[in-house]
Amino acid sequence: MKKLALLSVSDKSGIVEFAQKLIKQGFSIISTGGTLKKLQENNVDAEAVENITNFKEMLDGRVKTLHPRIHAGILAKRDNKVHMQQLAENNINPIDLVCVNLYPFKQTIQKPDVTDAEAIENIDIGGPSMLRAAAKNYKDVIVITEPSDYELVIQKLESDEIDEEFKRHLAAKVFRDTAAYDALIAKYMTKEEFPEKLTLTYEKVEDMRYGENSHQKAAYYRDSIPEKYSLANSKQLHGKQLSYNNIRDADAALRIVAEFKQPAVVALKHMNPCGIGLADNLFDAWTKAYNADSISIFGGIIVLNREVDLKTAEKMHEIFLEIVIAPSFSDEAYDVLAKKKNIRLITLDFDKIDPKHKDEVSVLGGTLIQEPDLAHESVADFEVVTKAQPTEEQLKALEFGQTVVKHVKSNAVVITTADQTLGIGAGQMNRIDSTKISIEKAETKQGYENAIMASDAFFPMDDCVEYAAQHNIKAIVEPGGSIRDKDSIAMADKYGIAMVFSKKRHFKH
Repeated sequence: MKKLALLSVSDKSGIVEFAQKLIKQGFSIISTGGTLKKLQENNVDAEAVENITNFKEMLDGRVKTLHPRIHAGILAKRDNKVHMQQLAENNINPIDLVCVNLYPFKQTIQKPDVTDAEAIENIDIGGPSMLRAAAKNYKDVIVITEPSDYELVIQKLESDEIDEEFKRHLAAKVFRDTAAYDALIAKYMTKEEFPEKLTLTYEKVEDMRYGENSHQKAAYYRDSIPEKYSLANSKQLHGKQLSYNNIRDADAALRIVAEFKQPAVVALKHMNPCGIGLADNLFDAWTKAYNADSISIFGGIIVLNREVDLKTAEKMHEIFLEIVIAPSFSDEAYDVLAKKKNIRLITLDFDKIDPKHKDEVSVLGGTLIQEPDLAHESVADFEVVTKAQPTEEQLKALEFGQTVVKHVKSNAVVITTADQTLGIGAGQMNRIDSTKISIEKAETKQGYENAIMASDAFFPMDDCVEYAAQHNIKAIVEPGGSIRDKDSIAMADKYGIAMVFSKKRHFKH
């Protein structure tokens, strides 16, 4: 009985050469539509599927391989006498190899002007059915879904090394591919924000040297269609491979710098900003970010939202930095920074900031999904709750502090001016410790006389306000909402502090 290979591919790269090599291995080729045309145009001996089914394709090609003569040929178990007898009674040849890749649904929905009708038409039906059938019967059928596997399959056929383990490997890949394909369709079709079943699909970028620590294995995956403004869509120009921690830190820094339109520089360490500076030009913004915490910035991740110029690059070159991310680097700036072998220099399209990706956190036995914290409180949202009224300059600083504090791990307290962080207290188990840390870092710095304090959540008691007052803080922003708000307000009034409620909490765990 002749060996049959069914080839029906959307991506036709390499298919002619693959078919030719299959024929040399004793296969006869059956094919469909555009694949058949491609093979015949290149003088490959291939037979139309409709000659096997005795049924012409119909419904504009929607129905061509959905036929018992195809699926019985794929699904028949070769060691089952009844199956093989039924094939013989119906004059059906077993199909020993199935090579299918699917309609380009992903590429279709990525087109800027795609219509819903066009997207729906690119949902493959017959392809996944054949792939799943072949994968189910992997012990008897070689199944291939990716052109990258063609050469390996041929090599194993030539050396007679197509064993059950290898065929199972190919089958598992099929089920991953069809699951990812369906997940992408489900995401496109779903309108509910939190559906009853969550189908996520990611594509592997690379294996990592290790995870959070050197004894942990890790790999980097990205969304099938990643956000344009994301590390997954960045370009690394220089330096060694990013680590697990690098990627997490860089992502956190990108989320922060996205808050600002004016020239901004964010320095980040261990998921918390250690310095943020705003200015009319990048160099001054860098100077403010550096001066905010010249100790912690060492070995940090730097994100700048303007092209890096020579002057700024020369200052950054003076210290050890892990990563620098920017829209671009001038040639001179790149040459300066690239003198250090291991520094990672990365570019990203800062014109595409439109965060929509939901936050996902793994927990034992499940995952938590939430919309990102995109809330931004401005001066117009503030409620002054004290006798003292904030000045215009203080209001600008309060707005900046409120923007920063939502990106700091809770319990979070930050001390800032209108354009520079001075002290950041992050991740403490009580708010007074965060307050003390932030003030201790800030009070020796230039500009502290104009500093304000911002808190990511309400003060449970008045000790934070009193400590701030004793250290010359003159304005505070916090969300309010504590049953003891009156105590904090009274303490602020006692010391003449202007305090505003932002009315929104920004916990970040």
